Amino acid sequence: MLLADVARVSREVADTSARSRKAALLAELFSAAPPEEAALVISYLSGRLPQGRPGIGWRTLGREVEPAPAPTLTVPAVDAAVTELAAVAGTGSQAERRRILDALLGAATEPEQAFLRSLLSGEVRQGALDAVALEGVAAAAGVPAAALRRAVMLDGSLSRVAGAVLAGGAAALVGFTLRVGRPVQPMLAGTAASVAEALEALGPCAVEEKLDGVRIQVHRQGDDVRVYTRSLDEITDRLPEVVELARSLPGERFILDGEVIGRTADGRPVPFQNVASRVGSRTDVASARRTLPLAPFFFDVLAAGDEVLLDLPVRERHSALSALVPESARVRRLVVDDPEGQAARAEEFWSETLRRGHEGVMVKALDSGYAAGRRGRNWLKVKPVHTLDLVVLAAEWGHGRRTGLLSNLHLGARTADGGYAMLGKTFKGLTDEMLRWQTQALRALATSDDGFTVRVRPELVVEIAYDGLQRSPRYPAGVALRFARVLRHRPDKSALEADTVETVTAGGAVG
Repeated sequence: MLLADVARVSREVADTSARSRKAALLAELFSAAPPEEAALVISYLSGRLPQGRPGIGWRTLGREVEPAPAPTLTVPAVDAAVTELAAVAGTGSQAERRRILDALLGAATEPEQAFLRSLLSGEVRQGALDAVALEGVAAAAGVPAAALRRAVMLDGSLSRVAGAVLAGGAAALVGFTLRVGRPVQPMLAGTAASVAEALEALGPCAVEEKLDGVRIQVHRQGDDVRVYTRSLDEITDRLPEVVELARSLPGERFILDGEVIGRTADGRPVPFQNVASRVGSRTDVASARRTLPLAPFFFDVLAAGDEVLLDLPVRERHSALSALVPESARVRRLVVDDPEGQAARAEEFWSETLRRGHEGVMVKALDSGYAAGRRGRNWLKVKPVHTLDLVVLAAEWGHGRRTGLLSNLHLGARTADGGYAMLGKTFKGLTDEMLRWQTQALRALATSDDGFTVRVRPELVVEIAYDGLQRSPRYPAGVALRFARVLRHRPDKSALEADTVETVTAGGAVG
């Protein structure tokens, strides 16, 4: 398949807001793709490269290369070039990457170049995310979307499942089942503004501590134990504590879902960033373990023995978990059979959880199954909401759907000397209307524009919501915002009314 067809559909999908139309466009493309190329086409339209990001910056990507006069570049040719890029290392690697990139861009027409730059930079934002792509695959293959969704849930890869079903039809779905040793996408949670709101929405439920750790999925088959992250990467060799605990449990075949955290001497959780750093370390694990021992806490079980438990309700899955994992290694919880009569107990559990240093609670409907890979409304997370008024110091030009608009905002807090300390960046929360407004407002404040980042006079204030702070040597204040998103622009406030660094660090625990 020509890359020109993929780039065209990407543009068409970006230009329509109707989900049904997006799915129809994708279905048409997937139907036309050779079965052996379908997985690549789906990956590209979902904004992912099978090889991962090649580590090419926008300064290199943005260099002008004479485009091809007509489309001849194929999807397999792009894949081969990206594979070649990913393999480059050592002396002269920068020049070699430029050579490969120039050859790739030189074989592409102008529209294809635009798509390639977005794809290589991870900026494909045309709305063809997995949920819509899945609907397109289901329509192209003539299979029920629910059956395809379950197969993807169990396999962990839309591209892999789609390639199989587009080649083999509905019969191919039979091969995708839950298997110990093959990670599945974790179930995700929606949000609720308060415990009361969650109880009202779910009815009988379990309220569990929400640990601010690294999500883990543990598979055991006899003495073989595997540990995976929420992105399905294997990290077994980095967490010997988890392996030891899993081998000590009475069952010899199971899949557990949980979190791994570190604790201080008095039992309080250590900052998330410390845990992530320990889990991310690939060298001298024994020394890292002595410095920061980690402990797993489990809240769900997906399989035990020969039984697949995904479709069982929370009540029954937790009973199976309790029979397998000791209380000391399970997440604390409160069962709320009567939401109205037990509301006060649930609120107290929430307050106690925060006092213990955790980030909030998870509220789970007792009759719900495990919807792996989906962010549904049967699990709701409740966390304190932090907001700040910060000053925009710069903004980056958007790509894909946001081309021509100033998108990613550089956010700063006031410092004692009258300046501003950057605390992070975000493009989340911005509607199309907000993007248009801020582009106009920031261009009027611009002091420089290098084609990628526009520096501005620090005058525009924005209200930001965030989940907490984390230590960061990259920023002058030593902290950065976690999961920041824009709530609204505050042109009614002057920069002198923005929050100070002292206010920021005093108001949110550093994680």
